Amino acid sequence: MAKRGKKYVEAAKLVDRTKVYSVAEAVELAKKTSIAKFDATVEVAFRLGVDPKKADQQIRGAVVLPNGTGKTQKVLVFAKGEKAKEAEAAGADYVGDSDYITKITQGWFDFDVIVATPDMMGEVGKLGRVLGPKGLMPNPKTGTVTFDVDKAVKEIKAGKVEYRVDKAGNIHVPVGKISFDDQKLIENFTTIYETLLKVKPAAAKGTYMKNIAVSSTMGPGVKVDASTFVATK
Repeated sequence: MAKRGKKYVEAAKLVDRTKVYSVAEAVELAKKTSIAKFDATVEVAFRLGVDPKKADQQIRGAVVLPNGTGKTQKVLVFAKGEKAKEAEAAGADYVGDSDYITKITQGWFDFDVIVATPDMMGEVGKLGRVLGPKGLMPNPKTGTVTFDVDKAVKEIKAGKVEYRVDKAGNIHVPVGKISFDDQKLIENFTTIYETLLKVKPAAAKGTYMKNIAVSSTMGPGVKVDASTFVATK
């Protein structure tokens, strides 16, 4: 176990590891235990009762958070003609085709999300080895392979986040910044929670939501009681 710094140890004392907190208490604690000198990200982690090795239990998708993430994503769009113009009008940071494919193969990564029209995927697919490991490959499941580039770009700019279950059955998603007021973080957190409930695979057996925790960048995790979520609708 890596030795923890003094600040982390002090912050961790505020969290009772044996206790499961209400959503409101957990969000408040995650903010209080932030030890970063910058406006840290608040992240939620879900441990799900799924077997990611099975194709019908691989959870992946995207959702627009009602209050955004506090970070404006840089969007690169692979499109041609009218669709390229549509992407520019929607506020994409970079729009192009083969020129950007060349730039990426040369090591350029000054973007956060890639959107591609389906007719461009033949070319973009060649970047699989480079983009795949970084989780940057466009995917129809997350709405980033589409002809509706206007909607895709606007949603990403509005605070759309992707979620994907890892090999251990965990999903990590940012829900905002320490500077957000508690209610905005709770609303974002609840949106993610409700989305994951909706996409529960029919094949998943036993307890689905095994564990939920919230933390700030570098801060300790705070366990959350799922029964304290209040429906947003």
